[in-house]
Amino acid sequence: MKFTKKQIDRYSRQIILKKIGVAGQKKLLKSSVLIVGAGGLGSPVAIYLAASGIGKIGIVDKDKIEISNLSRQILFSMNDIGKNKSSAAINKLKKINSGIKLKSFNKKLTKKNINKIANNFDLIVDGSDNFRTRFLINDYCLKNKKILISGAISKFDGQVYTFNFKKITPCLRCFMPNMPTDLDVDNCEYEGVIGALAGIVGSIQANEVIKEILGIGSTLSGYILIIDALNLNFRKVKLNKRSNCFCNEKK
Repeated sequence: MKFTKKQIDRYSRQIILKKIGVAGQKKLLKSSVLIVGAGGLGSPVAIYLAASGIGKIGIVDKDKIEISNLSRQILFSMNDIGKNKSSAAINKLKKINSGIKLKSFNKKLTKKNINKIANNFDLIVDGSDNFRTRFLINDYCLKNKKILISGAISKFDGQVYTFNFKKITPCLRCFMPNMPTDLDVDNCEYEGVIGALAGIVGSIQANEVIKEILGIGSTLSGYILIIDALNLNFRKVKLNKRSNCFCNEKK
């Protein structure tokens, strides 16, 4: 794989980093990432991954853009209201980086279609807004030994998780064994959220994706990063693997 002059110019600020270099940039360009949810988290994740040169990006989202999304979903503008999120997101990303492959999935992620959609991607980013989808993605990645970077936001609080299921690691169910009876408990439509928090958490997710692809830095795998945006506190908490967790049955 040889770089064109345009690629060298585009990615020059990353290539000069000793921990990335030419070899690292080639890894990024050969990698593929599926982003589930093109909302508050998915927007900054998609922007930074496209800009960094991830070779193939897919976006799954069945929703249409509403005016209430615009306070935090930075991929979209007033002109996008009423459009499908995934399609609109892909069109914006093409303008950011036309040299990568982009795929839109205008549908809800389900048990029936997740394998077909996610099978051809190396790494999954969970930017969904409901527990049903989060558990679905967690279980799929666990079964198929994929790396999962998950984020969550509510009010002024955010969380980031990395689950590298290529290794022995805890999963989402080690942290939360059972799905909440109130599935809207973390939905910002009901709880509210400060828009900038989505940018903070989504940017960290994008950074974790790049680190996992390149194998650099300290991994978040086995930890939860807890963010209190109101008081600007960051805590990294150890997440232990539960002996009776669902993930122990899926080896």
